[in-house]
Amino acid sequence: MRILRLDHIQLAMPPGREAEARRFYAGLLGLREVAKPAALAGRGGAWFEGEAGLRLHLGVERGFRPARKAHPAFLVEDLAGLLAALAAAGCEVLEDAPLEGFERRFTSDPFGNRIELLEPRP
Repeated sequence: MRILRLDHIQLAMPPGREAEARRFYAGLLGLREVAKPAALAGRGGAWFEGEAGLRLHLGVERGFRPARKAHPAFLVEDLAGLLAALAAAGCEVLEDAPLEGFERRFTSDPFGNRIELLEPRP
């Protein structure tokens, strides 16, 4: 028995805020929204996909609390351009300790979930 790969990551979000999720994950981060399976569609939330098999599910959680430590880390192309777009949209961008071989920053989604953005250094 062995684990083959990560299938998806799920983050929680508060009820009724799917439009904000779409603006952030599709509009700013450039992921594409995909339809949820019919059996899960009534639960709310949204699913997104990106390059290289990246799959992110946002699930509605009553009594939601943002993940401020646990987080996804996305490898990105043109980190500077993405950071400019995030700042223009009013998103806070934070620096942290350097990570060898990468430029990296942190932001939060509209719900306060921590998001790490990494670009490999040449």
